[in-house]
Amino acid sequence: MSDSLPKSSKTHSIKNSIFENKESNRKPPRYGDLSRVIELTTENLDYAYSKGIMTLYAKSASGRSVEISDGRVIVDFARGSYLGLDNHPDIIEGAVNALNKYRSLQWSGARTRLNFAIMEELEASLANLLQARSMVFSLVATANMAVMPLLACGAFTKGIRPVVVFDKYAHATLSYHKAVVAENAVVMTINHNDIEQLENICRNNSVVVYVADGVYSMGGCAPLPELIRLQEKYGLFLYIDDAHGISIHGKCGEGYARSHFDSMLNERTIIAASLSKGFGTNGGVLMLGSDEQENLIRRYAVPHTFSMGPSIPSVGSAIASTKIHQSLELGQRQARLRVVIAHFDRHLSTHQIGEYLPIRMVTIGDEKAAVDCAAWLLEQGYYVVPALFPSVPQSCAALRICLTSDHQIEEVENLCLAIKTWMNKFMM
Repeated sequence: MSDSLPKSSKTHSIKNSIFENKESNRKPPRYGDLSRVIELTTENLDYAYSKGIMTLYAKSASGRSVEISDGRVIVDFARGSYLGLDNHPDIIEGAVNALNKYRSLQWSGARTRLNFAIMEELEASLANLLQARSMVFSLVATANMAVMPLLACGAFTKGIRPVVVFDKYAHATLSYHKAVVAENAVVMTINHNDIEQLENICRNNSVVVYVADGVYSMGGCAPLPELIRLQEKYGLFLYIDDAHGISIHGKCGEGYARSHFDSMLNERTIIAASLSKGFGTNGGVLMLGSDEQENLIRRYAVPHTFSMGPSIPSVGSAIASTKIHQSLELGQRQARLRVVIAHFDRHLSTHQIGEYLPIRMVTIGDEKAAVDCAAWLLEQGYYVVPALFPSVPQSCAALRICLTSDHQIEEVENLCLAIKTWMNKFMM
């Protein structure tokens, strides 16, 4: 490795020499090969760190601006707080009040023993808001971890082990569990949003579970009406991670996925959602369709039975957010977000143009060029994250832009102008 790289780059660099002594007769992995991913991505990640666009340290400034450690104030287009609630004074006050009342961050014990009373209050508030039985976890990633083994063993499908089908672009916190799921069930992966392929699997198997995102972190969404049609026709079980869809959709911010179902969620559907993005706080929530599902998860899901939930400040802030979600302010922030998205689309064309989703992907192609563009934009005062392989296919690198209701129209216009300026200067 070159000594010209900054020190921070060296700490994140992985030497290829660790793979030099591979066992030639080792059985190839069935579900993902992390060593291969490391080999393919190290050079580009080293380059991104060397350009100073990875692992920035900062504190909040006004609106969507942050002050990074070198003193510069930049406009952030990387955070997923799509309604700007992460800086909301009621959210902060809810965290402080909860901490003052309970005088503890966390109890060191499993949730099947002692729980803070405020946790029961939060789950009841979310159940009322989302019109579904609700269970809270420290992260949506741990919520996914809780459900996957139970799905695989047939606990939610009357004891019948299902065929578990993953969308090709399912989030890493979902696809990560394929090997665990495969210990108990047949695992398949289909092309992104390929309803025809999924329906063929449903025709040929009695019990099928489909695992996908609601709103995808790299843009786009699941075809929920078609998935519900397959559910009604074949009994398809749906597990949808709607981390990026909650709050921005629905009258009460119930989310993109939840808003497609009836007043109460059915027993063949589980929806996971983040409380850390549009919701503006921290944690994850499962929306469940039956008492049986809730009982199974509370008793047998490792992240619940042998671990702790969110910290007290996180719970207090989440309760404050549920109150915002039930007020007129939520609709106002959703409307403002639509204005910001439409304004971006008028100034810069992407594959997501016209979609009411807050993520826009500006395709660059070459990985290092995408890093160079992000580094140049940072110099201009805008923080945009480059999406690199394996988050996107190789040679399909893009700028991933998160739009929020707190972004000013002028900030959006200036970002679009800066991106077009870089493209005209360096890509023509």
